[in-house]
Amino acid sequence: MEFGIFTIGDVTTDPTNGTTPSEHERIMSMLTIAKHAEEAGLDVFATGQHHNPPFVAPANPPVLLAHIAAQTERIHLSTSTTLITTTDPVRIAEDYSYLQHLAGGRVSLMMGRGNTGPVYPWFGKDIRAGIPLAVENYNLLHRLWRERNLSWEGNFRTPLDGFTVTPWPLDDVPPFVWHGSIRSPEIAEQAAYYGDGFFHNNIFWPTSHTARMVKLYRQRYEYYGHGAAHQAFVGLGGQVFMRADSQAAVHEFRPYFDNAPVYGHGPSLEDFAEQTPLTVGSPQQVIERYAGFREWAGDYQRQLFLLDHAGLPLKTVLEQIDILAEQVVPVLRKELDAARPADVPDAPTHEWLRVRHLAGQDPVPGGAPGSRAHEEREAAAQEKKGGRQ
Repeated sequence: MEFGIFTIGDVTTDPTNGTTPSEHERIMSMLTIAKHAEEAGLDVFATGQHHNPPFVAPANPPVLLAHIAAQTERIHLSTSTTLITTTDPVRIAEDYSYLQHLAGGRVSLMMGRGNTGPVYPWFGKDIRAGIPLAVENYNLLHRLWRERNLSWEGNFRTPLDGFTVTPWPLDDVPPFVWHGSIRSPEIAEQAAYYGDGFFHNNIFWPTSHTARMVKLYRQRYEYYGHGAAHQAFVGLGGQVFMRADSQAAVHEFRPYFDNAPVYGHGPSLEDFAEQTPLTVGSPQQVIERYAGFREWAGDYQRQLFLLDHAGLPLKTVLEQIDILAEQVVPVLRKELDAARPADVPDAPTHEWLRVRHLAGQDPVPGGAPGSRAHEEREAAAQEKKGGRQ
């Protein structure tokens, strides 16, 4: 199982002293955070894609991730959102193939539709077509990474005639894709259809909702013949703030929570922590809370934490990374890995994908032979053929 951090790159005033970092300071802090995460022993650094204030999370994440790749050796680099709705799939295919080469394969993507309505018209899209855009654009991206001289025609961009992505994916293996969603069952279905991963960024949602979405994805993953439901690739979000003394943690974090642009001036810290994964307290409290995720999510592969937000000083963020890496992750990794059945895969790596590709075991979109989906399509085709006779 892989543990890491993800950032939304918000530029937020520190409510305890009134200071606001400049955009340049915030951008450079994300580089420091990523490098520190590797030094601390975390597995993943992920960044979102935004095009609007107060975020400086890159509009083009490969720029930041390539810069981090040049200064790190081990940590896996991921997007925590790649806007599949408003970013041209051809641009995504080439940018991330290039990043994959520069990073030696330690790259994955988390596709999302975005949560800011104005972004759609900025890029000439209609938010009411969000789901169809996500479905069509990802279908094109999936094919671009697997078919040379591709000819294609859809509803939302100009046709392609004999197009080949350059550079071609490293070792003929595209980066692994997680489909991120909070509320849309269509995206869980899409992830299952392709045999990809499903990431539920549940930091604002109750367990009951997230559990239903994960269950749906697992059921459909098995339906399409990519493996048993418990073998599907699941990722979850998280939020923590820790100190050795739980009361001290609450006292220190409360002003940041109360004034945060995302959830400030809403539910109390206590109510929000009760209803979502936000855990403010001691490392042991975080361990107990997150070890319990397996009870409703099953054995999962990726756990990412949001640590650098709401105006928290960089020094505090780096302290949180150290606490997470030294006191929390080793215990969670040991407990969750010990309970994991032998047939449940770890988080996909480039080498794992390459071996699977060489063995001819790549997922078949829409239903592998022998799956229920494949059998139902075959039966429907035979019935349709019989009706024409």
